[in-house]
Amino acid sequence: ELGWTESVPHLDGPPSPLEFYREWVSPNKPCIIQNAISHWPALKKWTSAYLREVVGPKVVSVAVTPNGYADAVFQDRFVMPEERQMPFMDFLDIVEKKVSSPNVFYVQKQCSNLTEEFPELVCDVQPDIPWMSEALGKKPDAVNFWLGESAAVTSLHKDHYENLYCVISGEKHFLLHPPSDRPFIPYELYQPATYHVSEDGSFEIVDEKSVDKVPWIPLDPLNPNLERYPEYAQAKPLQCTVKAGEMLYLPSLWFHHVQQSHGCIAVNYWYDMEYDLKYSYYQLLDCLTKAVKVL
Repeated sequence: ELGWTESVPHLDGPPSPLEFYREWVSPNKPCIIQNAISHWPALKKWTSAYLREVVGPKVVSVAVTPNGYADAVFQDRFVMPEERQMPFMDFLDIVEKKVSSPNVFYVQKQCSNLTEEFPELVCDVQPDIPWMSEALGKKPDAVNFWLGESAAVTSLHKDHYENLYCVISGEKHFLLHPPSDRPFIPYELYQPATYHVSEDGSFEIVDEKSVDKVPWIPLDPLNPNLERYPEYAQAKPLQCTVKAGEMLYLPSLWFHHVQQSHGCIAVNYWYDMEYDLKYSYYQLLDCLTKAVKVL
């Protein structure tokens, strides 16, 4: 049940909590759900003009990188973005190309930034997804707001969350791998570092001192180096596009790489996964993969 399916199926509407848990959460299968957020005011209201009016000069956290890759392997480091505090309207000026910048800007802070930094917008969506909360018997750990440039790319990784990813405007392009592809996906340990802007405006990479190395995936699934990582040729990626008004259920422990259309706006809900037999199977697979590489 943790294995591969040929495509990500579409549901015409949100299922009942019991059906969703039985058909999708328990077997750990992704799906795209249509008409699940069609009642959200955000779908019509969240224009640039509205966001400027409601959030406007408020200072928010913005990830800034020279190349669009935040939290990714670069120059043999696991490099995190510069977290810049800036007025939201200044960020919108950059996204709308009213102000030019050689860097890539992305609102993507994942500490429930919708509720913490953008509480003015929560009333246009929902604080949780009721049928998911009932299915899992819990509320989400975090609700995140995403807005950025098309150059902003999320590198291949996995999360320990049941993820409901809702696109408000634009499109998100996901490349997915099931947990059963773990033996074919390389992990290496990297020194953590952070981008810092120098006085001349250029970026430098500054190591994080006294911090343990970070396990991360060095491979780009869009252009994999099969000479260095030949095992990846056996992996079975799925690709799907989530359009405005659609919701992707991304199960826990699924690897995902994400691209987006320019100015795409999304909200996602992270529900903590159950550390049950599925998690134990994944841990076993992970340990066996590491053991085989040592031999």
